[in-house]
This record gives sequence, structure tokens and C-alpha cells, in this order.
Amino acid sequence: MADPVFCSQCTTRLEPRVSDGKTRLACPKEGCGFVHYGNPLPVVGAVVEHNGEVILVRNVGWPEKWFGLVTGFLEAGETPEEGILRELREELGLEGHIQGLIGVYAFPMRNELIVTYHVVATGNVTLGAELADYKRVAPDKLRPWPMGTGEAVRDWLARRNPTGGAA
Repeated sequence: MADPVFCSQCTTRLEPRVSDGKTRLACPKEGCGFVHYGNPLPVVGAVVEHNGEVILVRNVGWPEKWFGLVTGFLEAGETPEEGILRELREELGLEGHIQGLIGVYAFPMRNELIVTYHVVATGNVTLGAELADYKRVAPDKLRPWPMGTGEAVRDWLARRNPTGGAA
């Protein structure tokens, strides 16, 4: 997500300025005082188990070999738990039951904070408009990837097999 160019309060062009020990975009107009902090966006994600397998999804626009967890932006007034169950319905047409929180992960590349759950889903998969494809992976064949929600997959797999052997 690109930083803003203009002040959201008075529309003056923002300029770099040191604020709280960091260089941030700020409004130079006398009396305005707006500072753009660039706080991360809250995102929810899930390791979705369905009929004993994990469902990975490929978003529209992603390369053909890229698959990841079901994720989506948390909406105003929603708890993270409500948000991930909504995303599960929107993206896969499934109902789900949250088994537990896997963890919270910073994703600096996209300026996001991802709250990730383990969800067991029921129903028949129906792809939503945001998805191009999905695939099923047996938990013992699932391997984490080096960024984003891959850390949640790593932690979920470690909890499934706490002795450290092959997952």
C-alpha cells in the first residue's frame, strides 16, 4: 500500500519530518499537525482443515504455482474470529469452527499484521470471486513457505508434531 501524498485533513502535500524519533510523512501547514504513521493493516488468516486435508488457495492475479492460506482484511466492528469465519464463507463457501489461535505475524512487505487461526471447515467448496483456484494438501505433506502466512503454517505443523520429527 502506497503512502499518501496529500494531507487527509487539509490536502496540503505531505513532507518528510522527524516525529517520535522516526522520519514520517507530515503536513507542513501551520496549525494542521497531521502525521502519517503508516500503521499496519489487520488481516485474518486460517489454516483450514476440511475432510482431513488442508485447503490452500490461489488468489486471482497470483502466479499459477503460488498458493497460500485463506486470508482477508478485518472489517470495522468485527472480531478477528468473526472476520476469518466470514472470509472462509466468502472465499470457499464453507462454514467453520475455530480450533484455536495459531499466532500473530508481522508481514512488513505489505504493512500487515496477520492474526492466524486453525479452523475446521464443513460443507462443499465453492470458490469466491477473489480466488482463481484451490488445492488440498495432506497435513503430513504440507510445507511452510518463507514469508507471510508461511510462518503460521510452520507453527501449526510444529504443534501437530511437538517432538520435532517429520510433520
